[in-house]
Amino acid sequence: MNSKIKILFADDDTNICELARLYLEKEGFQVVLVNDGKQALHAFSREKPNLVILDIMMPYYDGYQVCKEIRKASQVPIIFLTAKDTENDRLTGFNLGADDYISKPFSISKLCSLTLSSF
Repeated sequence: MNSKIKILFADDDTNICELARLYLEKEGFQVVLVNDGKQALHAFSREKPNLVILDIMMPYYDGYQVCKEIRKASQVPIIFLTAKDTENDRLTGFNLGADDYISKPFSISKLCSLTLSSF
């Protein structure tokens, strides 16, 4: 079932990307990894993912900018996965259209569970 569900995972930390990819693919998802905001916007247009997981602090365009651009074209679920964890950061994310917000450090099982519950 999950094999048709594609996730765009955008984070400049390649270790986090690989860890998330391993666990999400184990759950049956297709995962597209990118490491900056510019790549995230290109991959979003090209790959047409069913879910986007975004870090906020990325090169070129931050996660807030990426979320804002995605929301101009789509209502695909967006989850922020970030070290920015103040109340203001969360409110900004939700006001831009995020569906959920996970603070780093995070539990990979929580990420997988939240991802599964998005569908």
